[in-house]
Amino acid sequence: MKENYILPQKFELKQIKISDITFPTPDLKNIAESKAVVIGKWIIRWIESGLSDKSLAVKNLLPSKADFAYFLGVSVGTMQNAFRYAEDLGYLESKQCIGTMIKDKNCAGGGLRKLTSKRETAINEIKKYIINTKFKAGENLPPSRTVALLIGCSANTTRLALEYLCAEGILEHKFKNSRESGWKVISTDFDRETIKSVEQKTLVEKVTSDLKEYINDNYKIGSKIPSHSELSKILKASIKTVHDALAVLIQDGILLPHRGRYGTTVIKMPYDTSKNDKKERSIFAPAQDTAFYYYEKTQNRIKDMIAKNYEPGDRFPSILELAKTLDLSPNTVRKAYQNLAKEGYLAFSRGRYGGTFVVDIPETGEETFKWLAVNPQYAEVYNIGKNKN
Repeated sequence: MKENYILPQKFELKQIKISDITFPTPDLKNIAESKAVVIGKWIIRWIESGLSDKSLAVKNLLPSKADFAYFLGVSVGTMQNAFRYAEDLGYLESKQCIGTMIKDKNCAGGGLRKLTSKRETAINEIKKYIINTKFKAGENLPPSRTVALLIGCSANTTRLALEYLCAEGILEHKFKNSRESGWKVISTDFDRETIKSVEQKTLVEKVTSDLKEYINDNYKIGSKIPSHSELSKILKASIKTVHDALAVLIQDGILLPHRGRYGTTVIKMPYDTSKNDKKERSIFAPAQDTAFYYYEKTQNRIKDMIAKNYEPGDRFPSILELAKTLDLSPNTVRKAYQNLAKEGYLAFSRGRYGGTFVVDIPETGEETFKWLAVNPQYAEVYNIGKNKN
């Protein structure tokens, strides 16, 4: 992982309220730029002033877009574009379920993990268009809608990208209405190497890529990787995002999940292009199947208890009583009870004289264990023994 991301918790962050803002509001009349750009620049000046006089701090959460829109008398859509403008220039960063917070513009790295935005993709495509069409400084670009069609992005996203390039000194916008033509190339002196590397990725794709690097650098085949919560801290991503990234690697045959203390194991190195199945895969069932067999084992154990110790009509121990007796979780026993009730061996009733009752006596002698789970380190011995037989 090349970047040092952060994963802040919302309850740890200070929330700025609209009533806390004493900075003079922007004049939105007789402006030479779109309202979103004017408000975006105002937000930047407000942040710079607040950081200077210590009334604001990095990682402070901004008021919602709706509150800002009401405060400034504009639409929520305009505020959304204004936030994007300030975010593109490095003053803000936003994250779903957290909000928009002030970013340290002068600190390289240390930002929030997020997907590649449509604006970033549009900015990249406009730069490609400028290079491929061989525009020179002083030449005009087509209208923004034409540019949008050429790069395959929406008109609104393209305008935001064009305005960002203006702020970067690459373009200049000569007219008041951003929907009109008037985008002039000022400079073609920008890093062309980065253009080739920018591609739109979802957050899960980014975390999956970093997870591959992490596994490749720290583990080998047969190693058990950290838990979801530990990986969440390491990769600076939510547990849900880590779960989805792990699911991709499981689907690709790089990882194999097991229930209980065995955890998730590396069965193929991330950049290994061979397709040979690993020996561990032949003896480890998928986690979903493991759960099924585990409940089946519990059910068979309960069936044996019923056959040896009970008669039809007898009261059977409660879920909590049996869970304590068998040293199992109440949830495991509950599911076993439900399955046995469907099979007609148990019945439930409510009230003072209610409880769980035996309805029928199951036949014993069924195969209790249909699946064997072993640690990966025994895979070699298992397969050697199987081959000898």
